[in-house]
Amino acid sequence: MIGVPVLKIENLRTYFYSSSKQAFSRAVDGVNLALEKGETLGIVGESGSGKSVTALSVMGLVTAEPGVITGNIGLKTDGVQKNLLQDIEDYVKITNENGRTVEVSKDNPGWQRHIDRVLRGVRGKEISMIFQNPKLSMNPFSSVGKQIKEAIMLNTSINNAQEARERTLYWLEQVKIDSPRLRYDNNPYGLSGGMCQRAMIAMALSSEPSVLIADEPTTGLDATIQSKIVSLLEELKSSVGVTTLLISHDIDVIKTLSDRVSVMYGGRVLESGPSKEILSAAHNDKHPYTAALLASIPTARQIKAKSYLQAIKGDVLDTINLPSGCLFYARCHQVTEQIKMQCKHQEPELREISSNHNVRCWRFFNA
Repeated sequence: MIGVPVLKIENLRTYFYSSSKQAFSRAVDGVNLALEKGETLGIVGESGSGKSVTALSVMGLVTAEPGVITGNIGLKTDGVQKNLLQDIEDYVKITNENGRTVEVSKDNPGWQRHIDRVLRGVRGKEISMIFQNPKLSMNPFSSVGKQIKEAIMLNTSINNAQEARERTLYWLEQVKIDSPRLRYDNNPYGLSGGMCQRAMIAMALSSEPSVLIADEPTTGLDATIQSKIVSLLEELKSSVGVTTLLISHDIDVIKTLSDRVSVMYGGRVLESGPSKEILSAAHNDKHPYTAALLASIPTARQIKAKSYLQAIKGDVLDTINLPSGCLFYARCHQVTEQIKMQCKHQEPELREISSNHNVRCWRFFNA
């Protein structure tokens, strides 16, 4: 799929400063992603790999003090063409002594005003987001119907309350929530987790956004409801065709819904390319981390034999004390003597090994 990216993330770095350690936690560290019109790009990785922080950075929701973002986030649609991080560095001051950061100051009110100004007409309209916990993301004191109706009147050309109500019922029907007219008047706490997630999806789609960000849309739901939400998202992808950035630690969800996938670890992209190719157990040319993730998924044979699951050895990377070489070196089981020193001391670049398939690993590039 070749075209002009709707959303293009370039060299995104989102750091959080620890005053006690006088060092940055590099939650997202030089990420490049491109999302083309109509496609679904999946981001997969363990907890702490930087997936959700990437999404929050795009939405301008990094508010922790002093969270610092640099890079470019380009949004190009019929209605909007802008860099969502334009001039953001003007609100942060970093003091260095002897090559070490000793102080970080941030104009938080100015930062927030600037973000709100840049994202006015973008957040909720051009880009919508489905959050991990819909019950915490919705107003508990207002009915789901009223909240969706308000989103429609705020982010679309519909300004008639009755027309907005009918549009709300339309979207509740689209997400297959049972008894839409009854659920319209229910508050979030009166809905099950699955129904609340459907209502959140309806709200996100109701503004007909150019980009939809779905951050762990099946987290916290039981297996049966997860399957139904995945089926719903698959149907909506076909019928609505919205451009989607899908974030999940569930590889099966990514494989089902995504056209392309980026595998993140330690705030970096270690592999990217067609999801059917990268997430196929039969395809051998993949990053050792991706292979380890796939190997940790229980197979029907393992379940039948009641055998132990295969875990990835070691701990998730500490993003404050990063190694000088490959980020996955300490946990990698595919290091050979030939490339050991390179892996330990020199980080590989993300390079193409086949058409649209990029990997950050010395196994593929050692001379």
